[in-house]
Amino acid sequence: MKWADGTVSIGADTLEYACWGPPPTRAPTLVMLHEGLGSVGLWRDWPEQLASLTGMGVLAYSRAGYGRSSAAALPRPTDYMTREAIDCLGPMLDAAGVERCVLLGHSDGATIAGIYAGTVSDVRVRGLILIAPHFFAEPDGLRAIVEARTAYTDSDLKPRLARHHNDPDVAFFGWHDVWTSPEFADWNVADVIDHWRVPALVVQGSDDPYGTLAQVREVEDRTYAPVETLVMEGIDHAPHEAFPLVVGRAAAEFCKTLWRLENEPVSVSRN
Repeated sequence: MKWADGTVSIGADTLEYACWGPPPTRAPTLVMLHEGLGSVGLWRDWPEQLASLTGMGVLAYSRAGYGRSSAAALPRPTDYMTREAIDCLGPMLDAAGVERCVLLGHSDGATIAGIYAGTVSDVRVRGLILIAPHFFAEPDGLRAIVEARTAYTDSDLKPRLARHHNDPDVAFFGWHDVWTSPEFADWNVADVIDHWRVPALVVQGSDDPYGTLAQVREVEDRTYAPVETLVMEGIDHAPHEAFPLVVGRAAAEFCKTLWRLENEPVSVSRN
């Protein structure tokens, strides 16, 4: 059940947000970070499902340029996801009164969560749930984004996005144009994985046009923290939309294990 929604000022931006489940004073919070075309509204009813499955509070917000949040200046810089992680995510956790949390991100949101965990020392963050993350550019993924422009201009994608964004052109081209810029071919932030100190669950569709299983292998090869993977065969870029209950239950089990381990008494041996 949604118990709060509205807007909050973060720096120069006014960001929309919504909360479900118990407040931060009563339970840990699952913080949802949307994809490159996403928003609070585009999570649809999944936040409420997650609150029910996990028993946690759920916070979702729309980044600047998305949903009902304030506009964003275009073109976005190549390091826009790093800037989002460093400049916005922490202040949003502060404004929401988050005390303990798991960051759950999809696509760009997963990357932002991973950058935050590997860049900012924040003891509130106890784990990561990353759906279709990308830590480096892949040629096939870049080609798929080039092709997405045709879907935006020639299909019903723009009117569908217009139902959830104040300015669908800013949402779409802010994402599309930076990913298809020549300099983005060399984009790589995988070194943040080396600095994770919290467990992660990585969910990936085997038929994702925007990223391959190489992204999952990068996490498995680089992180020193525990990592679980859920590869969903025949699924594309949004496993949580194709099978929300499957991904939701995996997220709930991951969080349950986190809190169980955190609350286990520590035995001290005496010689």
